[in-house]
Amino acid sequence: MQDLLKFRYFFLILYLISCRDAPKKASDVSDGNSNTENVVAEETSEKVILFFGDSLTAGYGLELEEAFPALIQNRLDSLGLDYTVINSGLSGETTSGGRNRLNWVLNQKVDVFVLELGANDGLRGIPISETHKNLQAMIDLVRKKNADTQIVLAGMQIPPNMGPEYTTEFRKTFPKLAEANQIALIPFLLDGVAGIPELNLEDGIHPTPKGHQIVRDNVWAVLQQLLQ
Repeated sequence: MQDLLKFRYFFLILYLISCRDAPKKASDVSDGNSNTENVVAEETSEKVILFFGDSLTAGYGLELEEAFPALIQNRLDSLGLDYTVINSGLSGETTSGGRNRLNWVLNQKVDVFVLELGANDGLRGIPISETHKNLQAMIDLVRKKNADTQIVLAGMQIPPNMGPEYTTEFRKTFPKLAEANQIALIPFLLDGVAGIPELNLEDGIHPTPKGHQIVRDNVWAVLQQLLQ
């Protein structure tokens, strides 16, 4: 119970086409700019890790405590590390949508910012130059808000539906951005999960609880190197 109280969430409710039929679980939460209830991290002396992403971060189709950000909080707590995890995942989010809402999300102190966006861009065939521009703008805004915030970029890959050239260039976007900005990179967030039926929900895209445990390990392998 203490871990659950410590793990503070705030989400925005906005379903785009790819996720509009989701079960009313992790992604059915309020918009901080609306009149519905909103939960924001309280002032705390603990350091804050903010996961900013789409349905993968939000834990689409699962209970909140089954999503990988909550599992990261459990790992931190088990190691006695004083960090509070905030899950700012929004199902269906694109890099454009994330760019538009980021300024509001950063109205709090963030020590580690994990950027997990881009998958929905790729699935929609959004020009890679646009995705790159939006991701770069978000990195710039985080640094403008607090130059000391450590940034982690989650790499993503997509199926070859859009053709081999688009698929390849999409995959390369993330390491290019990480190198250019000298930030940490999770090479592929869904490594060991993508394409494995038993680790994904019926849609074949979103991880099951067991899949999220593997995603947690992928994130932790990079994140732990930044924690003090």
